[in-house]
Amino acid sequence: MKNKVVLITGANGGLGNAVTEAFLKAGATVAGASRQISQDEFKNPNFHAFPAELSTLAAAKKLAEDVVQRCGKIDVLVHLIGAFAAAGTIGETDDATWQKMLDLNLNSTFHVVRAVLPHIRKTRGGRILAIGSRMAVEPQRGIGAYQVSKSALVALIRTLALENKDLGITANIVLPDTMDTPANRAAMPKADTSKWVQPAAVADLLVALAGPAGVAVSSAVI
Repeated sequence: MKNKVVLITGANGGLGNAVTEAFLKAGATVAGASRQISQDEFKNPNFHAFPAELSTLAAAKKLAEDVVQRCGKIDVLVHLIGAFAAAGTIGETDDATWQKMLDLNLNSTFHVVRAVLPHIRKTRGGRILAIGSRMAVEPQRGIGAYQVSKSALVALIRTLALENKDLGITANIVLPDTMDTPANRAAMPKADTSKWVQPAAVADLLVALAGPAGVAVSSAVI
């Protein structure tokens, strides 16, 4: 990943820490964005912190412009931002929870992609990667708002792959099962964590998809 600029949203979260470290280890220049993030969180000269709120298109555009101004370009977007909420059945789901899931899991991606895509298209051969949830394709009862937002995210990423293949840009989405993060352990203290997905494994997969090995992989739901 040497000489590649990778924008990672949610760069210091439960998954984000592992992903950021993996891309830095691979030699990339990492622009790490999060609502609260500081330069000293990653001890690497190739890391650049960008505190950003990505709830609007204007904020996402400012982030993209700031990254290009400081780092020169954007080759890869790795979008990790997301959230979970359980609100009962579809019939029991309130408007606020429904909108929150759409905003955090789908609309934030829509904003970031629209802001970053013009810069990625300039590089030719760029990569767009997103994290979803296995529940997008294997739904369960009682968490419909979350699952619908993640299913729509799959359609968004696959559409991006089709619309940008003319420039050699790939777009893929990874749908892990429950990940072994501090937040999930706190939320489910009695769960059997032995089969939870390790963040480092997801991070390694994202690096592979962003690097030379992933050149022929696009529109994949992994």
